[in-house]
Amino acid sequence: MNDKTKRFVKSKFQDYYRTAEIHLPPDFTSREWGFILFDEMPEFVMRRHKAFGSSGELHDYLSGMVPAHAYYSVAYYEYPNAPNMKEKNWLSADLIFDLDADHLPGAPKSYADMLEHVKQESLKLYGFLNNDFGFAEEDIHIVFSGGRGYHFHISTPAVRSLGSAERREIVDYVGSTGLEVNRFFGKKGVSGDAGRESAEVFVLPSEDEGGWGGRINRYMVSYLSGIAKQEDSIKILTGFKGIGKKKAEQLIEIFRDERQISLLKNGKMEALSNIPKPFLEALANQAVSEMSASVDEPVTSDVKRLIRLPGSLHGGSGMRVTALSISELETFDPLNDAVVFSDKSVQLKVIKPFSVQMKGNDFVVEPGEGTIEVPEYAAMYLLCRGAAEYGSN
Repeated sequence: MNDKTKRFVKSKFQDYYRTAEIHLPPDFTSREWGFILFDEMPEFVMRRHKAFGSSGELHDYLSGMVPAHAYYSVAYYEYPNAPNMKEKNWLSADLIFDLDADHLPGAPKSYADMLEHVKQESLKLYGFLNNDFGFAEEDIHIVFSGGRGYHFHISTPAVRSLGSAERREIVDYVGSTGLEVNRFFGKKGVSGDAGRESAEVFVLPSEDEGGWGGRINRYMVSYLSGIAKQEDSIKILTGFKGIGKKKAEQLIEIFRDERQISLLKNGKMEALSNIPKPFLEALANQAVSEMSASVDEPVTSDVKRLIRLPGSLHGGSGMRVTALSISELETFDPLNDAVVFSDKSVQLKVIKPFSVQMKGNDFVVEPGEGTIEVPEYAAMYLLCRGAAEYGSN
């Protein structure tokens, strides 16, 4: 980013900050703040150990210094502006989760598809936090990072005192690390009536059971009943180890029986007692793989982490770091809803090939095309990404 480009981008950020709605975190006066300034780029020098006594002070800093990136600490300190970490006197910290497309296995290469992929992972995480851990909707604060993912903030007193080890355990749980699926199904003895022998029946946690047991049940019921309705059901089932054509045909008949499906939902698997165990293990492992949420463990376990300020702009994209409710997340389109700049035409000189889809428009640029004109919102993205410079020369 040359000086001319830097001045243009900084001026647009400044225009935004003059009227921006900034979402201050709880007890913001007890937080450490950090900023990366345009004036010091391309060096990423973090100006940290700052504190603000009022929202007005913070707004004045944002509109006056115009940072490329703005952060605050997840931690609460007695002396947040002390020059070193020891002197700050750590008190407690929010529980934070970071889902970034760069850390997700199998993330698509297209930016738009990548953002959709990480949003689906975020919805999985919300399900764990709300259903498994019992956090109320109003206690789970979701933020689009402005770049390639989402942050989850929980500030309730119950979590603030958790140490790094406890926070890692939460990450392990939602990511299924160390989960042994075999313990969720097996056989148990049932006493017979007078004159009848005792027997063994196959059991599974019911769909209403909390934690991973209920999740695996719901997945298996949905998967098995869905297979029975597909034309290629035989082919799908015989793809599992230990399932031949005859066994697959028997299973399809079972899965089409609503009474058997109802028993399965209640954790009763008498009809499945003669199914090869490798099939059940494979299906349970498939359930765990598809239902786990991939989060960045070092972020969650770091009780002194700095995290992006909701309402600020991301200096690497020009998009807004956007606070969301769960209902807003479900319909949120970052490449439209986090775009803050205008449709006014801006001249650029492309310096490297790049493509992006924003506000329903596809922009594909190549160097050597001379000066091009694109809407301001696309120009800001290309400039922040280092794909172009401002103006004709």
